[in-house]
Amino acid sequence: MILFFALLFVAIAIAGACAFVIFWPLALVHVRDRHPAIRAKLGHGAFLNPNALWWLLAGGYREARDPQFSGLATPARLSLMTILFGLVCAGLLWLWSLAGAA
Repeated sequence: MILFFALLFVAIAIAGACAFVIFWPLALVHVRDRHPAIRAKLGHGAFLNPNALWWLLAGGYREARDPQFSGLATPARLSLMTILFGLVCAGLLWLWSLAGAA
């Protein structure tokens, strides 16, 4: 039963990844078109850049004070949090299943 829930958390992470692939590129296009200072801060190829992802997780997009950008970046942030939550929970349950087998 533990491994079933671990797989369920993997499915949650996959759902988060689907949302992330939709919203984060849209947010980056918005940055490219309307916020050159943020674009320079995030650098080239920001989609999977660790610094850009930490910036997103920290809510750095709020400094732009752009409601349209926040409307794209907030779902991207939530989906990134969902990915991390799902993978961490799945990993913990997998470790628990290994401990229970020993």
